[in-house]
Parts: sequence; structure tokens; C-alpha cells
Amino acid sequence: MSINSALLAGASGLIANSSALAAVSDNIANVNTVGYKRASAIFTPTYDGRGEGAASYTAAGVKTATHLNISTAGLLTGTTSATDLAIAGNGMFVVRESATANSSDPVAFTRAGSFVADSSGYLRNSAGFYLAGWPVAADGTVPVNPSDLNTLETINLSSIGGAAEPTSVMGINANLLASQTVSADEATYDATASATNMASGTVTPDFQRSIPFYDSQGGVRTLTISMLKSATANQWHAEIHMDPASDVTTGAGLVDGQMLTGIVAFDTQGRLDTTNTTLPTTIDFLGSDNVAALGASEFQWSAATGVAAQTIELDFGDPDATGGFTQYDSPSTLESTNVNGTAYGNFAGVEVDDAGFVFAKFSNGIIRKVYQVPVATFANPDGLQAQSGGTYTVTPESGTYTLNTPGLGSAGNIAASTLENSNVDLATEFTTLITTQRAYSASSKIITTADEMLDEAIRMKR
Repeated sequence: MSINSALLAGASGLIANSSALAAVSDNIANVNTVGYKRASAIFTPTYDGRGEGAASYTAAGVKTATHLNISTAGLLTGTTSATDLAIAGNGMFVVRESATANSSDPVAFTRAGSFVADSSGYLRNSAGFYLAGWPVAADGTVPVNPSDLNTLETINLSSIGGAAEPTSVMGINANLLASQTVSADEATYDATASATNMASGTVTPDFQRSIPFYDSQGGVRTLTISMLKSATANQWHAEIHMDPASDVTTGAGLVDGQMLTGIVAFDTQGRLDTTNTTLPTTIDFLGSDNVAALGASEFQWSAATGVAAQTIELDFGDPDATGGFTQYDSPSTLESTNVNGTAYGNFAGVEVDDAGFVFAKFSNGIIRKVYQVPVATFANPDGLQAQSGGTYTVTPESGTYTLNTPGLGSAGNIAASTLENSNVDLATEFTTLITTQRAYSASSKIITTADEMLDEAIRMKR
């Protein structure tokens, strides 16, 4: 009878509004939870299929389904931690439950980016999930693959050791005295013989300066530039040699630690004459582990140094620009040098840019890319299945994931030192709380009214 169906409809109303209350309660409880997505109860009538004109109406009640507003972003708020991350736009972080997980272990997706380094250096969020990223190769390339989880690694900051950067460019700004008197030693000068060259100290240079630079291990080495005025106008004999000479082993034509010899020429206006300058501008060290015989004018780091091959480009300046090597009638002086490279430095922290690159910072000023954080996007993010810890997994409704470079296509950018707040609006939740309470009370009235009507029908028999 219809009264019985009314009882069932009232009971379904109580159950449905209880479910709605549970969703509202979760929303209010998680209003300050990073990356939380609001849950809402969707009410659906359960009609019995009877249309207009039926002899009697049977109540079928209501049912609910919970919907997560995953695609709705929360407000982004700045923090003071460089490893607090948020996504400005679409997408999610890729995380794993274990720091040592391999490619066959399951992954999850989250917007909760409050990552900190654990005791082993792995980046883990407040729910205990570990952030995965693409490792950056030594040449700066990233193995981006939109569907291959095998290319991802759990980001580990403790694996980042110290770093040193060898010198590769040496810029020299110097002036040589144009009216320098030609030395008597110039008449017998021969760079290839210790008795008549500057590197041995036998011939006194008209100008000499030592310049420090860095080897492959961050060690400080010193090269010396020695200049002797030539009897040919506007030309100078030049030798570039190591100090001490024992740091290098040289081939034929080089003695006393020499690496480069030749002429530095100037034009009549005191500018560098590149056409007549014969001094090479590349210092090409072979590694200390080289066992091949050295050819003429070749040199290598001596075996005792234990350092790697290294190439240094000498920059004597542009003749048409200020600076560099000049020859004016002013005292010879080394005005400045511009030498890159750094000594060894310890790991000092990280920075993350909007493209998701994780940069390791070192105490010597070096900054290197070590990882790139991918952004996973979905055709229907609201179809993802919610799991514990604010994570989600793929379902047929969500579609499969695509791993994107941040900012590429529909993927959002990474916001460092930023967290995404819950997308819960308290005013909306309190309003829903009131209407849910009223609907629950109204459903209970259906039951009491139907009970009274049944009681009245039973009394008719008496």
C-alpha cells in the first residue's frame, strides 16, 4: 500500500540526508587541509516508473551519490619553504607510497604539495607520499615521456653531493707600454730553450702576471703570462706557462711548463692585431690519466695532479671594443681578469621554477638542474577515485594519465614556495548544513505521519 511506500521513502530520505551530512562534515573538518577537494552529495529520485493516470502512486524515495570537485582549484598561498609546491592550473603531482619504489609499483596523484625532505633526503608530503620526477642528465636533457613511468625517480636531495666547476673561459684586460725599451735578451730570445726563454726565469719579462684558475676538482691552479717586447714594432713575444711547471707534462716544442708560445701583435692605434697575432687562444689540457705519447705542442696534467682534461678559451678582447689587450703609451698593467669556474662547494639548498625544474644550490654559487617535476593531466579529473592521504587513482571515468612538462598544453605551471588551500567555502557548507538538517527532520516527519495513518487504519478493526 502507499502508506508503506511512504515509510520507505521517509527512511530513504533519512539515509540520503545522513550521507549528505557526512559529506558536509568532511568538508568542514578539512577546510584547512592542503589540496583537499570538496565533496558534495547529489540527490537522485528513485521513481517506480509509473506515469500520469496510474490508479495509485507508490513512493520510491531518494538516493545519493557523492561527487568530488577535483577540477576546482583552491586558493594558492605563499609559504617560506622552497619545497612547498602547488600547481597553478590543471594537473596533479605524481607520488608513490615508498621512497624506494620501482617502476612496477603503483603510483597515485595528488594536489597536496607540502613536501619536505625526510631523514634520507626524499621529498615526502604531509600524508607520507613521495614526490616523483624526471632526473636531469649531465648534459641538461630530460627523458620526458607522456606515458612511461619508468623514466620517473623518487626525488632525493641527499643524493646531491658537492660540486666544483672547472675554468673554461679566461678574459684578460691588460695594457702593454708602447714605448717599452727592447731588452738586450730579445736578440737571443728563443722560447724553445730554457737558457733563452721567460718560463725558466733566465730571460726577465718586460711584463708578467700570474692568474689563478680552477681545475676539474675545484683545485686552484696558476698560470703565468710573460711578455717580452720584440724588436719588430708593435709586437711582443708571449709565453703562457704553469706555475709550478711540475703541474703539467709537455710534448716537443714546449719546455719549463709552457703551454702556449707565440707573438701578440698590435696595430698602429694600439689595438690588438688579430691577423699578425700567432699566440693561440685555446689552452687544451689532456687529462692526467692520458697514457698516449704527447705530440708536438701538446701537454697534459701531470699524473700526480689526478685531474681531468680541460679546455680554457683565452679572451684577449675585440679590437673594435674597449678592454682586452691593448698597447698604449701608458705603463704596463693587468687591469682585470674575468675567470669563470668555482672551487668545491657543499650542497646548500634547492629552488624550483615554474617549469618544474629542481635546482640544487651550492655554497660556491653553482646552481644545477637535478630534476624536473612532471604534471599529470586527465581527460576527466572529476572521475578519479579518491584514496587516503588526499591522493587519487585512475578510473575508466577519469581516463588515463598524461605526463606533461609544466606549462605545456593543458598542464599548469609549478608554483614554488606555495600551497593550494582546500576548495571548501565555509559559508556554503554551513548553508548546506542547515538545509540538510531541515531535510532530515522533514523525512522523519514522513515516518511519524505514516505511522499515525497506519495506526488509524488498524483502529478501524476495533
